[in-house]
Amino acid sequence: MVIQLENVSLIRNGKAILQDINWQIEKGEHWVLFGLNGSGKTAILNLLNAYFFPSKGKITVLDLEFGKTYLAEKLRKQIGFVSSSLQEKFHPDDNAFEVVLSGEYASIGLYETPNDDVRERAIALLEELGCIEYANRNYNTLSQGEKQRVLIARALMANPALLILDEPTNGLDFIAREQLLESVERISKNPDAPTLIYVTHHVEEILPVFSKTLLLKKGQVFACGETRDMIASDKLTEYFNLPVNVHWENERPLLSKRLTKETVNLK
Repeated sequence: MVIQLENVSLIRNGKAILQDINWQIEKGEHWVLFGLNGSGKTAILNLLNAYFFPSKGKITVLDLEFGKTYLAEKLRKQIGFVSSSLQEKFHPDDNAFEVVLSGEYASIGLYETPNDDVRERAIALLEELGCIEYANRNYNTLSQGEKQRVLIARALMANPALLILDEPTNGLDFIAREQLLESVERISKNPDAPTLIYVTHHVEEILPVFSKTLLLKKGQVFACGETRDMIASDKLTEYFNLPVNVHWENERPLLSKRLTKETVNLK
């Protein structure tokens, strides 16, 4: 079991952020964590990374049970985390190569001297993610899509057992989004690929590799299971409380609002 949350709740400043979350991820599975803004997605990610601890319930991540040992540093070295919130934390003079190298040490900034093996791995990841041509450019001069690919390469430096991609296509245009999604798909097909969690509120980003989906709504698990069952017209109509259609094309879903008699009469 890669992740096991049992009846997990999180209360912050007297407010229930998460309530009775049950979620299991087994090795070899790749999941989508789907939720609207304010649904509690970030709170779950903070729990998985041991930035928050549950107010009640039991959490085990990568065989480390919360509360049984001091696990934060040990756990985070096994998790690759990609989030646009990281982009602002790097030193403005760091180039893309240095940002990727820092992933070996789970540090923001490069404070150690990498050996040849570490450098070679960073170069290989830059090539794999299509970043090698701007490896020596300052990170803060890169486009949003270029930054995200560099962050994914950084997250893979330590050979994580779990890779969390938190809304990685935010701010990307269509071409940059599809290029990044192609990179994610390539990673998932590697023989030694980590378990992937893809966090989003856009159904059109869900790749075929993500066979499982958890729908999160107002801090609770609305439903979870096979992606084809979760990302379906009836299920999402209930989830959004809005009539919608889901159309699958090339093994990816497309979402649209369903025309109702009332909508047609308004026209």
